[in-house]
Amino acid sequence: MSAPKIIIQILVTGAQIFGKALFEAGKQAAKNAKHTPQGAIGSDIAGVRNATSGSLTDKLTREHRMTLDEAHLILNLKQGESLENVLKNYEHLFKVNGPRPAPDPPMTGARAGKQPAPPTHSHYLQSKVVRARERIEAEMQVGKEADPTPPPPGASPPSGSAQGNAGGSN
Repeated sequence: MSAPKIIIQILVTGAQIFGKALFEAGKQAAKNAKHTPQGAIGSDIAGVRNATSGSLTDKLTREHRMTLDEAHLILNLKQGESLENVLKNYEHLFKVNGPRPAPDPPMTGARAGKQPAPPTHSHYLQSKVVRARERIEAEMQVGKEADPTPPPPGASPPSGSAQGNAGGSN
């Protein structure tokens, strides 16, 4: 056998091995794309896909596309902080990520050179801050509705209660 023939056989064999490996890698990638393991972050927005039960918290998570934990992280809050702190952090973060006021008119004279570009704002971050505040407020609203203050002792129950209508109509 001549040297060029051996080199060509080596190249062809190497190309076949490489082609088979590439094909198998493609099949495995397709299989992996179809399967997302439980608890994987991937394209799931903060566990919204896992909010499948009928609970109010899961309903709010799906509605606002954000979990309560994510909302607390965005606004830099701890669980159970007051609405006052929520609004304070919201206003600060909204203002910081908002558009800057228009710059002063350019100066003339010695300092009339190149002016630095004003920093840009982030509409995306502002929208996340707004959605975080809405999510926390919705959770607080549900908490208030689910935990009304009990009537004082000796007070009569509301007229539409089950006790008042238990006897039926006369």
